[in-house]
Amino acid sequence: MTITLPDGNQLAFDHAPTGREIAERIGKRLAKDALVVKVDGELRDLDLPVTGDARVEIVTPKHEDARQIIRHDAAHVMAEAVQELFPDAQVTFGPATETGFYYDFARAHPFSTDDLEKIEQRMHEIVDADKPFVREVWDRDAAAHFFDEKGEKYKAQHIREGIPKGEQITIYRQGDDWLDLCRGPHAPSTGRVGHAFKLMKVSGAYWRGDPNNEQLQRIAGTAWESEKRLNDYLAMLEEAEKRDHRRLGRELDLFHLQEEAVGSVFWHPKGWTLYRQVEKYVRRMQEREGYHEVKTPQLIDRSLWERSGHWEKFREAMFTAKSEDDHTLAIKPMNCPAHVQIFNKGVTSYRDLPYRIAEFGSCHRYEPSGALHGLMRVRAFTQDDAHIFCTPEQINSETQKFCDMLLEIYHAFGFEDVRVKFSDRPETRAGSDEVWDKAEAALKEAIEATGIPYTMNPGEGAFYGPKLEFVLRDAIGRDWQCGTHQADFVLPERLDANYIGEDGNKHRPVMLHRAIVGSFERFIAILIEEHAGRFPMWLAPVQATVATITSAADAYANEAAAALRQAGLRVETDLRNEKINYKVREHSNQKVPVIAVVGEREAQDRTVALRRLGSKQQEVLALDDAVTRLAEEAAMPKVG
Repeated sequence: MTITLPDGNQLAFDHAPTGREIAERIGKRLAKDALVVKVDGELRDLDLPVTGDARVEIVTPKHEDARQIIRHDAAHVMAEAVQELFPDAQVTFGPATETGFYYDFARAHPFSTDDLEKIEQRMHEIVDADKPFVREVWDRDAAAHFFDEKGEKYKAQHIREGIPKGEQITIYRQGDDWLDLCRGPHAPSTGRVGHAFKLMKVSGAYWRGDPNNEQLQRIAGTAWESEKRLNDYLAMLEEAEKRDHRRLGRELDLFHLQEEAVGSVFWHPKGWTLYRQVEKYVRRMQEREGYHEVKTPQLIDRSLWERSGHWEKFREAMFTAKSEDDHTLAIKPMNCPAHVQIFNKGVTSYRDLPYRIAEFGSCHRYEPSGALHGLMRVRAFTQDDAHIFCTPEQINSETQKFCDMLLEIYHAFGFEDVRVKFSDRPETRAGSDEVWDKAEAALKEAIEATGIPYTMNPGEGAFYGPKLEFVLRDAIGRDWQCGTHQADFVLPERLDANYIGEDGNKHRPVMLHRAIVGSFERFIAILIEEHAGRFPMWLAPVQATVATITSAADAYANEAAAALRQAGLRVETDLRNEKINYKVREHSNQKVPVIAVVGEREAQDRTVALRRLGSKQQEVLALDDAVTRLAEEAAMPKVG
């Protein structure tokens, strides 16, 4: 047998070696550090044999897959700790997650914060005990009977109903005391988890994620390969808490949500000012790039959604209404079918292509109440939705233009680190493989022509076509997927879109779906958290406050504020009978970029003392000079 290592070197064996044997052949230190083995891309236990020629990687704590193993192991350690401390708790499932792990438990009594401390302490003891993880293969009926006898009804039910007949049943045992149903893999022992973990919270969950099933308790934690990584993560969470858009939304009086309109936003004056600034800038950029702005209906008959394929795909997420003539209408969850209708009414010739239409489209989608999260996930939202109808030959140039515009917009909002993912065909999709081959090849050629690096995101395309996903990395290292660019050969066919080509025959256009900010609500939440409420001056709801030291300066303060407003700034005055330090502190807490302080001397000299947010220094300028400078600083980024 030939084992090929990541560096291209090969090892020969005259039998089926285990991952551990392969690691030992490479080096004793590697074997000591090994957690699991990766065979042709699949993670496996070290003691399982590799039964044929294969590419093999040894996964150590420094490997990119190590966290997944550490977190999965930590979940099992937690489950053992819980059942030792609370024997009445039944375990269900406990996977690794992107930032940690969790286990769902069925228990009559709720877990408390004090319980988490006890569980975490017992976890450290189990890690110190260094119990071996041992994989066992069980008979299906014996496994179900075992969990029935143990009182673990959820495990027994999953074996009988959730695991296909013929699929191997594997159990992982930790030492002699505890075991659980699990596919694996696991590291050699509990000691390999280390102590860089922390339990974070208890929350509700449903058995198998179905709200119609029994409610469970989810204990979630985080685990890392080192104490430093854990501390960095906890520090990031602390910073994220300070930046939480829900908290800042209240403190800065931007918006609120309430039960009478679940998933819909009440924008306050300052928040709506921020919203309109984002919209205004995006609109100007689209106008520069030749987009025609349109507005389409909110309620559209189900027949159009059926023809487009959205009814079958998105019916569960649609809000519907019945008219008196018994027609079923859907409140639109997206804009694309309506945009095809505008294309069909106006475009007749290849000379009209590319045809770019854009809409700040108000959409509604049903999201379960438990999934809603401030502005990040809502039921009513507005998209900067646009569609480019073009010929196949125009895909490259239109993709290039879109990417250039997208990056310019992101940079204006303060996002410099933008990553691109190429999402190809999902398992459930519309259109033939031939059409998908054509769409994927065209979009891949287009993104490669831009020179922008990208990574593959397998199976995550839209149901009608492949897409590019644009991911923003924020100030504290979190990733947010916002913009998309999708190549669609399917919807024009379904909705009978065509144009007359140069040859005099009918042709189907390619439909490029694109968005840059995506949902305005979500993008503004990201903006709030990226800037921690301290927006660039052009975005700030209030750009300057003129504050008086004494009431004798009230008239001059109003004059200064009027001059700033005349220059286009969003300005407030603070003429209250309060000490100036109090006023400065209050407006600083409101993240106002500039406070213009005026007293009797400033009124006499026709000056203002400017204090910048975050600085204790002040700069005294003549009023006219201050107006000119602040107007330049407050201006929206230039377009074109």
